Amino acid sequence: MFDAFPSTAETAVVAAVPCPDVAPASLAGPAASRLKRACDVVAAAALLVLFAPLLLLVAAAIRLESKGPALFRQRRTGLNGQVFQIYKLRTMTVAEDGAAVRQATAGDARVTRIGALLRKSSVDELPQLLNVLKGDMSMIGPRPHALAHDEFYGALLPAYAARFRARPGLTGQAQVTGHRGETRTINCMAKRVNADNAYIEGWSLLRDARIVAQTLLLLWRDPQAY
Repeated sequence: MFDAFPSTAETAVVAAVPCPDVAPASLAGPAASRLKRACDVVAAAALLVLFAPLLLLVAAAIRLESKGPALFRQRRTGLNGQVFQIYKLRTMTVAEDGAAVRQATAGDARVTRIGALLRKSSVDELPQLLNVLKGDMSMIGPRPHALAHDEFYGALLPAYAARFRARPGLTGQAQVTGHRGETRTINCMAKRVNADNAYIEGWSLLRDARIVAQTLLLLWRDPQAY
């Protein structure tokens, strides 16, 4: 979901530049809607119960295929710039969470055989339902990036930090409008940021429902899922 990240030397330089200050969430929009939050909790709880058997089976398969935990944790930036730990099923042989985090690319050798299936179907994202219950995330919102990527793109794109006005989501407007996956250029990330900010500024429950429907239609068919 990330781009071909710059070299370690470039990362070290950019990491020294903090992201722009994040203003507290406004009184309107997705961050303030109690109804949106209630929908998130109900949906996340119901889906966790539904998918619990699948998650247990997949976790066992991950442990059998390669060394390491089945659950992958990584720091991400959430509402108002607060850092939280995101949960995912491990799909790679590495678990990066530092100053340099290399984005997944097509044919990435780090992705396991089971991991490739999980990423294509987005099943690896299901543990984030726990993040939704905890209040770190929403079902719909801007996808959260690794902290190293926030530092890098926040220094280059003035509108980047405005994404933090809403809770990050399992899926979002950028993902259903062709801006998911590897961002090979800064312009690619700028388009993703614009889509995220447009979602926040034009948010409604109807828009959330449309994004859910579009996400379901893209499952297994999104060429950007790898």
